[in-house]
Amino acid sequence: MNPGIWLSPSESEALHLSLSVALRSVVFSLPPAVLIAWVLTRRRFVGRTLLDALVHLPLVLPPVAVGYALLLLFGSRGVIGGWLQRSFGIELIFTRNGAALATAVMSFPLMVRAIRISLENIDRGLDEAARTLGAGAVDRFATISMPLMLPGLLAGAITAFSAALGEFGAVITFVSNIPGETRTLPLALYSALQVPDGDRAALRLALLSVVLGLGGLLVSEWFALRVRRMLGR
Repeated sequence: MNPGIWLSPSESEALHLSLSVALRSVVFSLPPAVLIAWVLTRRRFVGRTLLDALVHLPLVLPPVAVGYALLLLFGSRGVIGGWLQRSFGIELIFTRNGAALATAVMSFPLMVRAIRISLENIDRGLDEAARTLGAGAVDRFATISMPLMLPGLLAGAITAFSAALGEFGAVITFVSNIPGETRTLPLALYSALQVPDGDRAALRLALLSVVLGLGGLLVSEWFALRVRRMLGR
């Protein structure tokens, strides 16, 4: 069903922007999520507990605080944001790329956690056996670890995508609420609640958010179950 039939043009625009931002956030954060999950699972080093805490920090911090931290780091006067702007002309604040960064930071712990659980369930004896047969670290990761952790990777990516669709606090703090640029679905819902006679629009957007979130979780479980069956687990 075409959402444009029952959504206004601005609401459809917010939906499409939300899907685009969520997809970018997952693509941006998936490679480092796999790396961090592997390091936390397979390596023992000084500072490992601190790294684990930092990775999961967005889960316990107010999203507005995360958005403010991003503003300090990636704003036009921030250490990283100023350098990106001067060196490459990349501007994140008040842009949809900045919205993708904010949602990626907030959903990153969910992805790492799902991948890490899959890695922890892999028999390390398989890796050791491959090592004794002469397989290098890259070969072992590509042929053993990656296929076996695929259910967690897919589940984590889809869950992070669903969470990114609903992110509000970090996005509005870092990139504001600009129609057509950073006004994602949650921000459109917030905006509808701020105007007279916006109740119907708010209800439509709220119901759409529920459907998208529930659908994402169901698809995540379905993918994980299907991959487990394919792998014979």
